[in-house]
Amino acid sequence: MTNKIALITGGSRGLGKEMALRLAENGRNIVITYASQKEAAEKVIKEIDPTGKQAASLHFDASEVSALGNFVSDFQRTIQQKWNVSKFDFLINNAGIGATIPFEKATEEEFDRFMNIHFKSVYFLTQQLLPFINDHGRIINVSSGTTKYSVPGYSIYASMKGAIETFTRYLAKEVGSRGITANVIAPGPVETDFNNGGNRDNPERKKMMASRAALGRVGLAKDIGGVIAFLCSEDGGWIDGQRIEVSGGLNL
Repeated sequence: MTNKIALITGGSRGLGKEMALRLAENGRNIVITYASQKEAAEKVIKEIDPTGKQAASLHFDASEVSALGNFVSDFQRTIQQKWNVSKFDFLINNAGIGATIPFEKATEEEFDRFMNIHFKSVYFLTQQLLPFINDHGRIINVSSGTTKYSVPGYSIYASMKGAIETFTRYLAKEVGSRGITANVIAPGPVETDFNNGGNRDNPERKKMMASRAALGRVGLAKDIGGVIAFLCSEDGGWIDGQRIEVSGGLNL
């Protein structure tokens, strides 16, 4: 129980950082990835130290789908050296980017970048890591509230997240025989630096989004991290193939 390992992509900041901290508090060893912010990732590792759990960080660029095999090899080597194991327990596909791109101005280059990061890399990283996930493990993919309600400028982003939601239902069906669950969490607006801090640093936007939530505020990273920790606990083991919106009751 206390020696289980979680891999969180995009764990150097924002939601991924909070997921890592909460899972460590719940007794999980952690591997996080970063695309460019190595120093930020190392700070997260230091923040995990007081929990008594061990953590490591690895470079991972989700836009480079051809390099997935190299990352998987690095990950295998890391858990073997650090914990003397060849398998792990929890895969949280969190890495992502944000941008507001009006449909009429969207380019094929932008489309392909979002597809590689938000869908293709998730699909094939999960495929390549699946042999190394312990039976009764968990796979959690991060989607978005924008698959349920439309936000102008998010047509590319939300389309890829919609694909993730469909993929997750199929994944749950295909890995269920091993006792592995697969679920999606769909955050509403959260105060992070995602998409240039749009929900954190724009007071008018923040006020507007808060007014549309039943709980009267936008989310905090800790609101999301706690749900991830629950899904990776024994109590979360009977939830499978579900899209769980974590939005404080947005647009009810």
